[in-house]
Parts: sequence; structure tokens; C-alpha cells
Amino acid sequence: MRGGVFGLVAGAVFKTVERQELSLAGSIPVRLRHCFERDQMTDPRRRIPRTDTVLEQPELADAARTLGRDTVKATVVAAQRRARDGEIAPEAVPDAAFAALPERPSSMRAVINATGVVVHTNLGRAPLSGAAVDATAVAAGYTDVEFDLVNGTRARRGSGALAALAEAVPDAGAVHVLNNNAAALLLCALSMAAGKEIVISRGELVEIGDGFRIPELLASTGAQLREVGTTNRTTVRDYAEAIGEHTGFILKVHPSNFQITGFTASPNIAALVDLGAPVVADIGSGLLAPHPTLPDEPDAASALRAGATLVTASADKLLGGPQAGLVLGDAEQVALLRRHPAARALRVDKMTLAALEATLRGPEPPVARALRGEYPELHDRAKQLAAALMAAGVDAAVADTESAIGGGGAPGVVLPSAAVSLPEGYAAPLRAAAVVGRVERGRCLLDLRTVLPSDDKRVREAVLRCT
Repeated sequence: MRGGVFGLVAGAVFKTVERQELSLAGSIPVRLRHCFERDQMTDPRRRIPRTDTVLEQPELADAARTLGRDTVKATVVAAQRRARDGEIAPEAVPDAAFAALPERPSSMRAVINATGVVVHTNLGRAPLSGAAVDATAVAAGYTDVEFDLVNGTRARRGSGALAALAEAVPDAGAVHVLNNNAAALLLCALSMAAGKEIVISRGELVEIGDGFRIPELLASTGAQLREVGTTNRTTVRDYAEAIGEHTGFILKVHPSNFQITGFTASPNIAALVDLGAPVVADIGSGLLAPHPTLPDEPDAASALRAGATLVTASADKLLGGPQAGLVLGDAEQVALLRRHPAARALRVDKMTLAALEATLRGPEPPVARALRGEYPELHDRAKQLAAALMAAGVDAAVADTESAIGGGGAPGVVLPSAAVSLPEGYAAPLRAAAVVGRVERGRCLLDLRTVLPSDDKRVREAVLRCT
């Protein structure tokens, strides 16, 4: 009986609620529902796919494995924002996100150097040889950089690179490698002249790229600079009168990026060695031995034979290797440098050591090839490239020009070269295509001395895409 009464009551209540709902057919809740359904059909923003749904698309999922999920997600969010702003359709979000993805995790791009400047600082100075690139890839993982695989014990860090450098400069009693030439000079000052004087000619107080000044570097070590001579003339007597019990060493700096001509005087290293104080020669550009194309450029072998205690140089200029600073010379002094507390802060990494060894032992690096490039060969390449472009309707011609060494090496030296000449308007779009030339007299020149022959086709294709 109770069940029957309960059932009747429940049924009555249910029917009452049902009738109330039906009686609201024209009420506000129903109208809101209709508006909601209409908004779903008319507001395209509601069709924008969810972030997780887009990230599951096969192309974007593959990209996340090489570029990283965060990078891919950021492009998806940006594409969704464009859809909300009405720039693209909601259905286009996955394609827009994929199109916006970078080619690689690093923003650095490979470029073709068609400027004619062999060692171009803004373009990374010396391009590595294929052997050096391969060595860097090997060194990127676990390596035996300071481990003896035979004995299972710790070994001297970068022993292979140090041995290769010592073989390349047999006049050096010992060698050491740091992260750049400024570091090499800094360590010399810290080790040999802290609290002492460094005697240097006023004509060699140089400033190099980005406002970097050697005097300020040396002063930061606590050494005192004893300036001698004048801007254009410094004699042996000027140095002799400055040397005393407080002298740490005499510093001979290769002037970088400029020349002083006319009424000038500057003693050579041998004359300074005769004064009895240690001589440190900063040759800068990293030429290890005399070069026939650059007869006036100082080199490490000649400086050591003249009696220099230490020679410092860059590895990423005329040597054609990775960024590194080289210290060559007296074994005792090099040992003192290596044991200095600051040496650890200035040490070079494993990939640089691998690339340096491969540069010294491997085939000719691109810088060496560019230096020995002969004009007839360059002119022939320019002629063929210009002819191919003219056949495609491009205003192209062959231009005789001059290349520069760059990187603070051999200032004033020019090398005869040949270039493809294009209208000036090509310069900007070619840069966007990662082909960097130079503009002279209203024309864009693509100097082939600094372009590998294997890249001629890429240059042609880039010009045609810009046409």
C-alpha cells in the first residue's frame, strides 16, 4: 500500500514539473538556449581547435621531437591567437602553426659569404673544414677528452690537440690553448706582470672590434702599463729607458685593422729581446709560419726564432680553425700559465679542442683555400655564373674586384678577385636568403673568393628566386 501511494505521489510530482517546463516554452531560459545555439553557428572562434588536439597532428608531433614541445606549442598558441583575431580561419590553425615552425632549435643560420672578406668577424670568422665539423660532432657526446682509455685513469685534457699544435710549431718549447686570444693575453699578464709593469709602445695601444681595447684588458689584471715612444715612432732606446726592476715583460702587439705609414719607426722582436726583459708577442691573426701571399704578416715561428718568450694568437683567423687563443713558447713560462688559478676559468671546451686538432692535422681549411685562390679560376667561375643568370633574364655581369683578409689580419693587403655584379636592389633580398654580398658604386657584388665552388649553384638559385 505504501509503495502504491509513494508511486502515485511521485508520479504526480513528476507530471507537475513536466507541465511547468512545458509551460515555459516561451520563457527566458529557452530563448537563451536558442541564442547559444545561434552563437555556436555564427561565432567562428568557437570552432578553434584545442591546443592538445592540434599538437596531436602527425606533422606537429614529429616537429616536437626535433624542435621541442614548448617551441611547437608556442607556435600553436600564436596560430590560435591569429584565428581569434580573425586573421585566419579556425580550420587553418594546424597548417598556420606548422608553417611558422623554425627549421631548427637554434636561431643561427648558415650563410654564404660573398663579401670577399676572407675572415669576416660578423659572419663567424673562419669557416671550419669538413674534418673539423666531423670532429666537433664526435666531441658533442661523451669523449675521452681527459681520460686514458688504456689505463682507465685521468689524462691531460685535450692532449691530441696540444700535440698537433706542438708539431705545427716545433720552435715552441710548450703550447697551451684558451678560449680566445684576449684570454691568452690576459693570462700572460696575470702570470707574468701582476703588480708589475708591461712596457708597450703608444703606437700599439690598439682597439679592436666592438670597442675592445687591449690597454683596458691589461690594466684589469693589476699590471701597470708603461707607455713608450709616440704614435708613429718608437725606438729601441725608448724601450731600454723604460725597463727596470718592476718590468714584468715587454709586449709587442701586431696593429690590428689599421696601418701607420710615412715617418714611422718600430723595432723588431730580436732587437727587443736583446734588452734582457721577457718579450710577449701578440701576433693576433694566428699565422703559424710565413705565408707567401702575406709576406709582411707576423707569424709564430718567426717570432719564436727571434727570441720571443711567448707568442699569443687566434685560432679562428688565418689558421682557419675554431675560436681559441694559442700560447706558444718557453716551456717554463707556459707551465706557470697553466697552473695559474685563472687558467681554469679561461680553458677551452672539448668541441673546440677536437676542431682545432682536425684543423691542424686534417685537409686544407676554407681560409687557406681562399688565400691561395687564383684570379683566372675566380674569373672563370664568375663568367659562368653571370652567363647562367643573364640567360634567365637577370641584369648580371662579371666585375674585377679586390678581396680583403679581414679579422685584423694583414691590414692593407688586397687580393685580386672576380665577382658577379647585380643591381643594388638584390642586396637585401639576397641577405634574407642567407647570401651576403657587398654594395659598391650602386651595384651588388658577389665576390667568389669567399664562396666555395660547391656553393655556386646555391648562389645562382638564390639570385633567381630574388628576381
